[in-house]
Amino acid sequence: MVFYHNLDPILFQLGPIKIYWYGVMYVVSFIIVYLYARAAVKHKKLKISLAELDNLMIILTFALIIGARLFEVVFYQPSYYFSNPSQIIAVWKGGLSFHGGLTGVVIVGYLFCKRKKISFLHLCDIFVVPLAFAQALGRLGNFINGELYGRITSLPWAMKFSNAEGFRHPSQLYEMAYNLVIFSFLFIKRNKKRPAGYLVSYFLILYPIFRFFTEFVREPEVMVGFLTMGQVLNLVMLLFGIGLFYYIKRKT
Repeated sequence: MVFYHNLDPILFQLGPIKIYWYGVMYVVSFIIVYLYARAAVKHKKLKISLAELDNLMIILTFALIIGARLFEVVFYQPSYYFSNPSQIIAVWKGGLSFHGGLTGVVIVGYLFCKRKKISFLHLCDIFVVPLAFAQALGRLGNFINGELYGRITSLPWAMKFSNAEGFRHPSQLYEMAYNLVIFSFLFIKRNKKRPAGYLVSYFLILYPIFRFFTEFVREPEVMVGFLTMGQVLNLVMLLFGIGLFYYIKRKT
């Protein structure tokens, strides 16, 4: 049995205004992360005011989108975007790098914590739980868009994407599944008494391991030697995760 991808990436259209499923996923993700962080503030787990949280969410959102787009432009499709500069701002069509978004969020979050004199690792532990779920929603958005599909396969669940030759791995769904697994793991661990940084170190270890092996069935975009660009970035991320884990363990 094979499946045909015939999903419309546009949720609805009002005249010239198009609302994309991909954009809706980001809005829903923002709401989930905000509500989770707001609950942490109300329960005194995050020592900032609700007004400060509102400001933080706004700047984190911009940092995520800008960082994700910059990585996509610079590392994945530089020739396309430099030839079509008007498409650089068309983020609603997809094309956002996870590693770029993570980098942007980390930089802005660190600067915020330094200014407010609060624990950066503790802030990361709060945000990483809903962000893992948000990442799953993002991959669902990729699936609806019919992008980031996998390599050609003859497996029973292979899928035919309209803009791809042959039947492919629905690798977006694989990624959605493992992000849900990571989210479930972090959600269970969230209330255990551990030093700040443990949750985010788990994420920085688990995510790149899952993603590294998923890259073998994804359609490669950019190769760096015998590895994909995604695998190279994930190895860097994994080293940071392992380093952070042992730093925290040694410190405690």
